[in-house]
Order: sequence, then C-alpha cells, then structure tokens
Amino acid sequence: MEHILKCHEFLKDDIVRGDNCYLYDKNNRRYVDFESGIWCTVVGHNNRRLNQKITEQIGRVMHLGYRYTNRLAEEAAVQLLNTFPLKDGKCVFLCSGTEAVEFGINSVRLLTGKKMMLTFSESYLGAYGYASMRNDFWIKVDFNRCFECKETECLKDCSNLKEVDTEEIGGFVFEPGSSSGKVRFPPHKLIDLLVREIRNSKGLILVNEVTTGFGRTGKWYGFDHYGIRPDMVAVGKGLGNGYPVSAVVMKKELGEKLEYQGYRYVQSHQNDPLGCVIATEVIRIMSEDDLVNRSFRLGEKFLDHLNELKRRFSCIKEVRGRGLMVAVEFTKVDEKFNVQSIAERMLEKGFIIGYNPDANLIRFLPALTIEEKEIENLVENLSVVLKK
Repeated sequence: MEHILKCHEFLKDDIVRGDNCYLYDKNNRRYVDFESGIWCTVVGHNNRRLNQKITEQIGRVMHLGYRYTNRLAEEAAVQLLNTFPLKDGKCVFLCSGTEAVEFGINSVRLLTGKKMMLTFSESYLGAYGYASMRNDFWIKVDFNRCFECKETECLKDCSNLKEVDTEEIGGFVFEPGSSSGKVRFPPHKLIDLLVREIRNSKGLILVNEVTTGFGRTGKWYGFDHYGIRPDMVAVGKGLGNGYPVSAVVMKKELGEKLEYQGYRYVQSHQNDPLGCVIATEVIRIMSEDDLVNRSFRLGEKFLDHLNELKRRFSCIKEVRGRGLMVAVEFTKVDEKFNVQSIAERMLEKGFIIGYNPDANLIRFLPALTIEEKEIENLVENLSVVLKK
C-alpha cells in the first residue's frame, strides 16, 4: 500500500470479496468477519436483496442537488421513523456517523441557546468538530465509578456529579454502549437521573446510536434498554450496511422549530437517492427477517459459550455484552500474551476479531445474519489460542 496514507495499522491488504459474515482474500481463503467491517454490515456482506435495489437505483439516479428533494428520501424517513417512538418526527440523511452526531450537537445548541453539553468520559461521539472536542464546552461524567456505588438510586449530590450544573447544560449526548469500542454500558440508574435532571432544566437528550443502533444490542436501539424517549437520535453504520449513509432523527416539534428559525445545513450528498434506497431496504430486511430478535437470541448463546470459557481460563477477567456486541476482557498482559497477539492468532485461524489494547479486551460485533455454528467455531478456536 505504497500510496495509501497510513493513519493506523493494517493487518491484511488482500481482501477481495465478501458473502454474508465471510470475507475472502486473493487466494480464496475464507475468514469469518466478527467485526462486520467496522460494525456496519448488519445484514451481511454482499446481501443479494440489497444489491438488487442498489443496482436498480444506480440505473436510475444516484445523486441530486440539495434543492431537489425526492420521494425516496421521504420513503426512507417514514421507514426509519417507524423504528422509533417518533412516527411523526423529522429526519435528515447524511454521510457519516460523525456528521450525524455533529449535526445533532449543533441543533441542540441552537434550540436551547446553551453551549455547554454533558457526556460520558469514554463516549466516542465523532472524529471531528464539536463531536471530537473535549474542551470547556463539555462536562464529562465517568460512569465506571458508579459500578462501585452501593446506592440503589443515583443521588444528585453524588461526588461523581458535583460538577454537573444542569441549568447551564443544553443537552446530554451519550452512547448507550460501546464506549469507544470498550463495550461498556452505562448504569440504568445514572441514565435515569441525568435524563430527568437535564429535562427539568429544559435541556435535550441526544443519543448516539451510530454503533449501538439497528439491532446491534438485541433491541432496535441501545436506548431501548433504558426505557427513555430521546429528543434526537444519530444513526449510521448499520443504516447503510457498509454504504456511507447516516441520519439524524428528531421530534416533530424540534424539527419545526429549526425550520421556523431558518436553520440551514447543506452538504453534497444530503438526502441522496442512492443512500435513501439503501437505508429503506436495510430496514425492511431487518424487519422481515426479524434480525433484532435474532441478535438477542444469538447474543445470549454467545455469552453462555464465552462464560463457559471464562470458567476454564483464569486469564479472562470479564465477559460482557448485549445482543451481538460482545467483549472478553483479560486480567493481565505481557509481551507474549496480549490482545493484539490474540487477534493475530485468530486471524491465522480464519477469524477477524476486534481488540482494544487500552482496555485489554477482544470484541465481537458480527453481522446479525451470522449462524450459531460460526460462534461455536470461534469460541472453540479461541480456546485453543488461550491454551497456547
């Protein structure tokens, strides 16, 4: 890769095709993709039904100017809103998860007139703009401290929340899982408190569902585990199954207020026909094939298999996950035993897995269409690697 700017490490450079949860290199060797690209291909690589819709739309029109709206965008919006408790809401289709979160943050600030935002210290919100910043406009809460707390309910005067003045905060922006790829989930009681306090102060709730959305956690969205109704939601990744399309969904009254205030946002591929067709078809496939419930069922079995592995290997500190967002954290590492070496050994055995050296974990976010036998094969091969 002489002419590709290296912004991160490369493990392979010869993948040439995919099929469902499988990838194939130039020698036709098969790999089971337990990262679904970068957590995107929820309905599998090279999905035939989706490919047909893409091909048909390419033969019509892929792109229109932003002044020329199209029925495909409205159709995609209706399909997307039907997955939320926001059937009469408003949508805009964009290109990336970062862009969607950034759009949401700017909208919250405009709607509330407040610049300060609240988030979790480990939340990944985006690669650029306000979403990537951790400056004076952000208040951060470390939810990991809450797991040591003995209180049954979060208290506003808790030392972990002493710097949180909700009167100054325009919005609470959070990931309901993932935590920068560490597969950690904020405690229910903390979410309850922060949502309640922010709303009491006329702030808004923006949920980043770019990673956790579209069945990844065994429910349509990660916030469904918390019983809350967000004001805005940013989605991406699974929405396009690998194609770069994202969206922001918001309550109808908020959308109308933005429109009334004359809010303008224009980019080249906003509400493009091709991206909207892909989003519509992904949602239909997920609904008709019951992939959200499938994610929940397979996730439970996956955790059972990994917990059995934990009982056999003392090096495993914790197994955690929801749906098909699963991680194994280890107790210690050294030069010979570390998560990168585990991932490399698994790659040699034909499994693509994720890893996070800072959190000392390996992770698995496969397509929701993966077969249980491949989960069993992975656990069996992981057992062999850990023995060595």
